[in-house]
Amino acid sequence: RCYQLLSSPSLCRIHLRPSKVTVDENSVTEASNAEKRKLSQKRKTLTLCQSSICGYLSPWPTYASGQTILHNRKPCSDNYWKKIGGWKQSSLGTTKPRFLEQLENYLRKELLLLDLSADSSQELRLQPYREIFEFFIEDFKTYKPLLSSIKNAYEMMLAHQREEIRALEPLKAKLVTVNEDCNERILAMRAEERSEISMLKKEKMSLLKLIDKKNEEKISLQSEVTKLRKSLAEEYLRYLTERDARKILIADLNELRYQREDMSLAQSPGVWGEDPVKLALALKMTRQDLARTQMELNTMKANFGDVVPRRDFEMQEKTNKDLQEQLESLRDDYEEVRKEHEILLQLHMTTLKERDQFYTELQDIQGTSTPRPDWIKCEDVVAGGPERWHMLAEGKNSDQLVDVLLEEIGEGLLREKDFFQGLGYGESILPSFLQFDGVVQNKKPTKKDVINLLKDAWKERLTEEQKDKFSDFFFKFLESRFGSDAMAWAYTIFENIKLFRSNELMRQFYDILMEKRSESVYIKQKETVTQLLKELTNVDNQNEGVLTMEQLSTVLKSTFPLKKEDKIQELMEAGGWHTNSSNADLLNYRLLFVEDEEGQSMPFVHKLWDQYMFEKDEYLQELKQALGLELREEVTLPKLRETLMIIDPSLDKQTLNSYLNQAFQVPVIEVPEESEENQENIVAQVRTVLERLQIIDVRRKGPREQEPAS
Repeated sequence: RCYQLLSSPSLCRIHLRPSKVTVDENSVTEASNAEKRKLSQKRKTLTLCQSSICGYLSPWPTYASGQTILHNRKPCSDNYWKKIGGWKQSSLGTTKPRFLEQLENYLRKELLLLDLSADSSQELRLQPYREIFEFFIEDFKTYKPLLSSIKNAYEMMLAHQREEIRALEPLKAKLVTVNEDCNERILAMRAEERSEISMLKKEKMSLLKLIDKKNEEKISLQSEVTKLRKSLAEEYLRYLTERDARKILIADLNELRYQREDMSLAQSPGVWGEDPVKLALALKMTRQDLARTQMELNTMKANFGDVVPRRDFEMQEKTNKDLQEQLESLRDDYEEVRKEHEILLQLHMTTLKERDQFYTELQDIQGTSTPRPDWIKCEDVVAGGPERWHMLAEGKNSDQLVDVLLEEIGEGLLREKDFFQGLGYGESILPSFLQFDGVVQNKKPTKKDVINLLKDAWKERLTEEQKDKFSDFFFKFLESRFGSDAMAWAYTIFENIKLFRSNELMRQFYDILMEKRSESVYIKQKETVTQLLKELTNVDNQNEGVLTMEQLSTVLKSTFPLKKEDKIQELMEAGGWHTNSSNADLLNYRLLFVEDEEGQSMPFVHKLWDQYMFEKDEYLQELKQALGLELREEVTLPKLRETLMIIDPSLDKQTLNSYLNQAFQVPVIEVPEESEENQENIVAQVRTVLERLQIIDVRRKGPREQEPAS
């Protein structure tokens, strides 16, 4: 690449020799100095180009294929070629420089000797070109700084690209792993979906088969009813025929009997002793009645020949009713199955849409999300090995594990630091015990030493009158303990408590020093724990150190009358009680209040603190809702006083004034109603009020009027 730059016609031409490079610097300098005094900036550029062409430099092209070359490039200017036309003719016979031939032969041999089958073939291929470029730099003394800077720039860029490639290789592996995981999940989801679809299809087919079966049963029943009706009609017709034949036979028999009687009467008229005329008249009347009856019978046959007997009708009606009920039931079942099928279709369509949406979200997540960290890798990094890491990581989420890992790393860095740089005196928010110019020594105490020192400071603070600010008291305590090394110890302890945020004692001490929380919160919490322990001790009449769970529940309800039943149950569970255990189980209540070597409290005391913070946040949230204002809006002092009395009517005047004093950062006293107008000018943003109240000890003093105490 550099050789191409040197061979460009716009640059100065170089005549390459086998062993050295000669540049006529004097002619270039004299020509440029002469032209500077006479011509403009444009003329200077032309003169430099002319002087370079007249020197020992040669524009031999890289694509020439013989010992002689032909120049087909344009000169710097037409006027100049008129002046040096003779040089143009002489340059046509320029031979290929021997130094160039030697360099090309060397490069060709080196490339042939290289093994380009390895992974680093491109790096090896560059090495001969580096050496050729080094020859150029060493032989061209005049251009050595420029060529060296070019070489260094390319080397730095290559190194930077190499580092970027190395950094991207593990990300590529992670990307492949995530892609495979997501593909497996997608395949699993598709398999599950296919199984569900196949199951729904099978259920649909079974329901369709059931419907077809019911329809077939219905058709068979209808055909059977038709067949029964036809059979009934045939039987009825047969019975009618037999009945008519029987009646005709009876009529014939009667006629024969009558004829025989008539003949017998005619042969022996005196046998019966009756009048033949009278008998003949009776016979005539009887025959007339018989004819009339026969006519009525024929009329009834004609009128009621197709009528079914009532018993058969009722039987068929009952059968028809049962079949109708079965048909209605089948229709209802079919309608229900049809609706379920439609619902399943809608559910299937919804599932397809959700699947497409989840797939789109998965694609977005694949492009933006990072894989979850593998915390097992920390076992070999943390001091103490896997056992200590498992102890540190037990029961913690990813955010807490990051804090633990940062503490472990920060502790090592803090150990390596011998001095701290003072923070000066300029910042107004800087605590007084950190205001120092210069460097201070890192005392490098252990974590246990720092915790013991903080405990001693709290003991001394609780025994004295709390007149000074906590930060001023802490520096006086260090001065009384360490004398002239107080500032070094102040910086050392400050860096330690700022680092170990997972330790409860250090975190609270840091928040109080930086005025993020009032010391009254810590003191009130300690008083609450002490009072609870005292109440439990009073219940333990025999001083055995154990209580039943029922006694513990009674003491908790009497000590915290405003806590709800679920909160009391949470405290009991933190103390060791479970729902499957009886109230008669004994509990060593003193173990609930002990602390370990690092000042960490037991889960019972932790739960007390968590419930206090939750109740404070709930109280302030209720205050914000009762104010009915946005966070950026301003609230007046009377408005805040009225709202506090509404949400907590049991507030005494002293506590109420302390809340108002903290919220508005002004001294507040009880004033008569006529002077409350002057307090309307005392305002603050709702956000600021809530943040200030969050610092101090804020808690509910009693229940609302409309709700009873728990």
